[in-house]
Amino acid sequence: MDQYDVIVIGGGTSGTMAAIAAAENGAKTLVLEKNPTLGKKLLVTGGGRCNVTNNRDADDIIAHIPGNGRFLYSAFNQFNNHDIMNFFESNGVRLKEEDHGRMFPVTDKSRTILEALLAKMKALGVEIRTNATVAAVQYENQAVKSVRLADETEILCQKVIISTGGRAVPRTGSTGDGYKWAKKAGHTLSPLYPTEAPILSSEPFIENKELQGLSLRNIALKVISQKQKVVISHQMDMIFTHFGVSGPAALRCSMFVHTTMKKDQTDTVTMSLDALPELSLPALNQQLQQFQKNEGDKSLKNALKNLCPERYLLFLCKQATINEQLPLKQIEEQKLQILQQLLKDFRFQANGTLPLEKAFVTGGGISTKEVQPKTMESKLMHGLYFTGEILDINGYTGGYNITAAFITGHIAGMHAAQSCASF
Repeated sequence: MDQYDVIVIGGGTSGTMAAIAAAENGAKTLVLEKNPTLGKKLLVTGGGRCNVTNNRDADDIIAHIPGNGRFLYSAFNQFNNHDIMNFFESNGVRLKEEDHGRMFPVTDKSRTILEALLAKMKALGVEIRTNATVAAVQYENQAVKSVRLADETEILCQKVIISTGGRAVPRTGSTGDGYKWAKKAGHTLSPLYPTEAPILSSEPFIENKELQGLSLRNIALKVISQKQKVVISHQMDMIFTHFGVSGPAALRCSMFVHTTMKKDQTDTVTMSLDALPELSLPALNQQLQQFQKNEGDKSLKNALKNLCPERYLLFLCKQATINEQLPLKQIEEQKLQILQQLLKDFRFQANGTLPLEKAFVTGGGISTKEVQPKTMESKLMHGLYFTGEILDINGYTGGYNITAAFITGHIAGMHAAQSCASF
């Protein structure tokens, strides 16, 4: 019967890094991947360019991982985003920095990153088995014993690292396989939900497709609780769709749509859209007074055309029952006040997001309270480790989730190898 020090289940982002770290620390390492090739999800990361990490400081990165990011502090003290950059640079991959600290390979190809990981595993003697479907992780006396494959092959090991991902983007093989092996070990699974997903709305203007395809630049999108508190606000771009809203601001708010609906025990949540976040309401009022004074003879539509996209302005005029063809100076003050309010705080109801299968990231997963933050080892089963998206950790797009994946992978692989005894 085959035997290894460390078996990594899942050859994705965190799994490949875990295997490399385990082998670097002297462990006889095997990677089991159910797909025909490794790194299927990695290849579609960052629009196929692979945003490998983010060049911000640790506190800033963790702030961009709103789903239990603080759990990563211990890991960051051992291996961080700069270590990720150094790893790739030292393995022949030149990186470049783009907006908001995002780091990409200069080739703009995810395959460059995957090939570097595969080459490193080969150099370290990591064994890889593809088309290898795991049926079960076997435990004995509260410790890992072996891994059993679908063809009934049993492989002995001291340590198992589960790096199977969540349930987002299932076409890449992320179908939640690892959850059942964690549950068998006694772990709690926090409810799964989609994050970094477009937001759904059944508002008449959405269903009528009045604004479908309209992009708004540098707006502020907020999630509002039942108590009228701002849960989260993101100032980015967004787009109206035939089912709701999407784009960076919407994706970042999506996690909070779910958590707020759950906390408030409601089927919908209020969204607030500020089309002019750089202008306060008094400043906007002052600007409109100037427009009235200097361009009052022009139609409202023409006088205010530079405030926001015309299609959105006309939509808000309709909401405020304003005839946009009238000269600006003829518009009643009360209606102008309503328009100002709508420009700064247009509210609509959201009723969830697209499903988990269409999300970029999985929220929920293995409870971080049951995992050692310094090692990624299970607190409930000796020799069992978790990495990446299977953990209840989720961040925004922009290199944050992949940073968490690489870091947890490295930490798990290193500690699993260092705690191995000789067979």
